[in-house]
Amino acid sequence: MKWITRKDVKVDRVACPWLVKRFIDPQAEFLFVEEKDLLETAKLEGALPFDAPKIEAIKLNHRGPRCTFEAIIEDYAIADPALQHLALIVRAADIKGQENVAAEGVGLRSIAQGFAAMGLSDEDRLARQFPVYDALYAYVQTKAK
Repeated sequence: MKWITRKDVKVDRVACPWLVKRFIDPQAEFLFVEEKDLLETAKLEGALPFDAPKIEAIKLNHRGPRCTFEAIIEDYAIADPALQHLALIVRAADIKGQENVAAEGVGLRSIAQGFAAMGLSDEDRLARQFPVYDALYAYVQTKAK
């Protein structure tokens, strides 16, 4: 399945593809476009749009104080307690004003901003940051026990 989001990915738009690849669809493909082209390109490509809070028509999006990562967990009924904890870290890193929900979020935000500052393509950012999310997931699994 194809998924599509805004280009210049940072926290939520890296975390969501990681979640999809690891827990929903290992064969998923991700497309990155200008926000103004998101809905049209999604239609043309048959891709599922996600994480564009300014576009109300997109179902997989921020919901109140929660991030898109949390929306995907909810909509796909993923009941893993470690992912619930990881979702708080992603929210703390992604949404200004939510930093207090998980202390690790500040570090994750810094890592995401560092990858962005390296000038990597969105695809390279995913490839290089997926191991960060694998490590965070292993970390929260140990805390869940």
